[in-house]
Amino acid sequence: MPALLKNHPFAVEAFFEHSVVLTFAFPKEQLAHLIPECLTLDTYQDKWAFIAIALVNTTGLRPKGFPKFMGNDFTLIGYRVFVRYTNNAGKRLRGLYILKSETDKKMMEYLGNLFTHYAYTTTDIVQRQHDGQLYIQSAKSGLNLHLKVKEEDIALPLGSPFADWKEARKFAGPLPFTFTYDKQTKKVLIIEGVREDWIPKPVEVVSQHISFFNDMELAGGILANAFIINNIPYYWKKGRTEQWNH
Repeated sequence: MPALLKNHPFAVEAFFEHSVVLTFAFPKEQLAHLIPECLTLDTYQDKWAFIAIALVNTTGLRPKGFPKFMGNDFTLIGYRVFVRYTNNAGKRLRGLYILKSETDKKMMEYLGNLFTHYAYTTTDIVQRQHDGQLYIQSAKSGLNLHLKVKEEDIALPLGSPFADWKEARKFAGPLPFTFTYDKQTKKVLIIEGVREDWIPKPVEVVSQHISFFNDMELAGGILANAFIINNIPYYWKKGRTEQWNH
């Protein structure tokens, strides 16, 4: 029963006050070992693979259909790889594979680990916004970001592999699907997210320090894009599993 509970046994809904996503490009060979055998990297120009770091302010997280007062408010920091999966019907799905999940609430850590495989841990998260500047800090996680969120005509980050923001938006996240894999049973858990009016707005990254990459022994990452999305209702469908066929 505990194992079944982790497979997203019911639909969940929430409201995103804002979601800030920074996507980093790495040569695909550097990230191949991070994903399970059932997935392939979602690449750009068959050269670059991507890790997204998302900070999401979430309110009213609850089973879909439950009243809002029963929901939980929390902040999430998620570290994810862009991937693809070919299901048993032969359809190729774009999605994300979770590397690490952090939250600022113990209750969310408990519930997240009860109903998902995302291995939540609790960390400190401090955010300050003033005059178009957004500061995000976590001493425990080694995260320090300074963003400009009201600039117009923002240039792509220096060295970004993308030619323009239209291309960059394809790797903005979140993608329609998230995948988990049980290596012993060779079963894939597929969670589909549903959103409306998803219009990512480019932001300028003034400075950034992310210890996660050092912890994972990943070097040479290039900031490829950075976006913010505000005031979005979101829900996840009940998870579904299928046997992976080589």
